[in-house]
Amino acid sequence: MTQEEYSEMLSQAKDQFKSGTALFGKDGAFHRVLEDFLNAALEGELDNHLEATKPLNKTNRRNGKMSKEVQTEYGAVNVDTPRDREGTFSPEIVKKRQTILAEGLSDKIISLYATGQSMQEISNFLEENYGAKLSKETISNITDKVWPEIKSWRSRSLDAIYPIVWMDAIHYKVRDDNGAAVSRAIYNIIGINKDGYKDLLGMYIAPSEGANFWLNVLTDLQNRGVQDILIACVDGLTGFPDAIQSVFPQADIQLCIVHQIRNSVKYVSSKHQKEFLKELKLVYAAQTKEGAEIALDSLEKKWGEQYPIVIKSWRDKWDNLTSYFQYTAAIRHIIYTTNTVEGYHRQIRKITKTKGVFPSDAALEKLVYLAYRNIKKKWIRPLVNWGQSAQQLAIKFGDRFQIM
Repeated sequence: MTQEEYSEMLSQAKDQFKSGTALFGKDGAFHRVLEDFLNAALEGELDNHLEATKPLNKTNRRNGKMSKEVQTEYGAVNVDTPRDREGTFSPEIVKKRQTILAEGLSDKIISLYATGQSMQEISNFLEENYGAKLSKETISNITDKVWPEIKSWRSRSLDAIYPIVWMDAIHYKVRDDNGAAVSRAIYNIIGINKDGYKDLLGMYIAPSEGANFWLNVLTDLQNRGVQDILIACVDGLTGFPDAIQSVFPQADIQLCIVHQIRNSVKYVSSKHQKEFLKELKLVYAAQTKEGAEIALDSLEKKWGEQYPIVIKSWRDKWDNLTSYFQYTAAIRHIIYTTNTVEGYHRQIRKITKTKGVFPSDAALEKLVYLAYRNIKKKWIRPLVNWGQSAQQLAIKFGDRFQIM
């Protein structure tokens, strides 16, 4: 750049700075500076390469240039990569076949993708703000950079004990190999560690939700280091408690009271629902298990003939529905529903709601993982009053849960 060109660039930069125009980017004053810097750096790299290899190859020399456009977080720039006759030069500042420069731009793309933005929306944003026009395929390839992280996360070691875990599945539509939309269940396990902090222990994709696959999920947790679970909070899926206790035989199972209430009301006439729910509340809101049993007897006496299947469901699941009665009010509030994992699912759906059908299982897993990564940033505090709850659990479970 000549002195005259340099002065012109500074004058342009001054005007753009005052007007708030980006100094970098396609029309920015510093755009040429960035290009000149990159091209000069490439020339310097080749000079160093030729000098370093001269003792071994005295005939190697420059052999023209290869031009290409490179996207940066400051916009697109044109670089002329110099070549050597022997083809042994491998530049570092802008590598061969590299068309995206700077982690900042890649991180921005991944961040936008994690918020549920479509490929087209991301492309439009980049063009508007960075002057970078990227294809959907290029954006997809950039977001694929997260796969090594996902694979490492899947296989990471877990704590030996989790005092409380919540398990539930969330459902999506995905296109199979034939292009048909099929159902997929994502099995999620959220656990509380002994210090009271939440984490997603695992995320697994399967064609549908069932106790058999939950057995595989629990076995994976065990293989990754989990030796004991004190309390497992789950919905009323048939066979779920048996699957849990086949892997963690000492775990207390608490079926979600809210799920049970919802399932019960579905089979109660609309004209009876208000009265039925009022009397049902005397069952699950009782102070003791004995009081709950008395209230259930009264419920059956009044409604048993009209709704025998509903009453039978409570009777059949009674032990797992009433596990929470053996704990203090603070712990009961944590475990009597699966709200913790359902709340997590609601946050995930905010990100995925614009995706009608995912193109593949991998696309589904990638987006849900990135959404989880953002959600986890908010899990920075232990559960409220966890210190007191942990002491109560330590007293109840003895050697199984030691906090000091």
